[in-house]
Amino acid sequence: MGVLASQADLLRQRYDIVFQVVGAADSTGAAVDTGGLDPAALLEAKRRGSVAGLPSSGRPGMSAVELVQSTRATVVLESTPVNLRTAQPGLDVCRTALHRRMAVVLANKGPLALAYEELVGLSDLTHSRAPALRFSACVGGALPTVDLGRRVLAGARVLKVEAVLNGTTQFILREMEAGRTFGAVLAEAQRRGLTETDSSLDVDGWDAAAKLVIVANAVLKQSATIRDVEVEGIGSVTPEILAAASARGERVVLLCLADPAGTDDGRFRLRVGPMALPRAHPLARMDGEEMGVVYYTDIAGRATALTLEHDPIPTASAMLRDLLDVVGAIPN
Repeated sequence: MGVLASQADLLRQRYDIVFQVVGAADSTGAAVDTGGLDPAALLEAKRRGSVAGLPSSGRPGMSAVELVQSTRATVVLESTPVNLRTAQPGLDVCRTALHRRMAVVLANKGPLALAYEELVGLSDLTHSRAPALRFSACVGGALPTVDLGRRVLAGARVLKVEAVLNGTTQFILREMEAGRTFGAVLAEAQRRGLTETDSSLDVDGWDAAAKLVIVANAVLKQSATIRDVEVEGIGSVTPEILAAASARGERVVLLCLADPAGTDDGRFRLRVGPMALPRAHPLARMDGEEMGVVYYTDIAGRATALTLEHDPIPTASAMLRDLLDVVGAIPN
């Protein structure tokens, strides 16, 4: 909501577009007004507790799924907390919206990590006349991980992918290198809004694994779910391990890796875990607030993208980018 408000003048001037919010939901209720809700008022209501507290438009107890079932909108922006066990309530929000022929823009990676093929099958990514589904915000915030792999590298074979896609673990590891304790750094990341609602998804590697699943499906065209990823978090990484890597001219990162090496069927082996990379590697040169992806290809060489993100705003900017794509505002 904040990005829609802050960018309103630019959107009007550059694209001649005015977005109108007709509904919003959180964990305790919703707000609905087909005439349009004020984003600033929604944010203030949320700061006080819930959007359901808005006078006249508030609907205490209304779920996000019920909101989508009862409200007609062009696009649904889905950013409920990540749930890698059932993907709910985000998965049902997406299903409901797509069945009602509303486009979906996701920042919640859970539905795609567990049900990528189902959701894509309901969308324009499979049928040209179906509603749009976009999810670039799910894989590294503003980092154009999916767009780089799908569009910029179109026509090339991707041979291997290396990425650092979890900002929380990157921040923790770099701060531990500087002498801070794991607990103190994690607490700071939580205060700054950099972690998932359940921070164990970050430190145990599951958030990164979910993002790797999306890359496998969307870019590598390999059917995969979260169960297909070998996952190890950063819990075993000690200051001594970081110091030893530094002495060797290396740096430890939580690496997402898709590599067919060692497989018999040519499929990419999907792994997430701590890895020491040479200091000259693009992903080893990043600081604690950067994420990055490296694609190795047959004809396009090595393509690298990095992003520097201090807070959750770049993720919202990626949702706005997808929203503009859905409504056809971005020129080809």
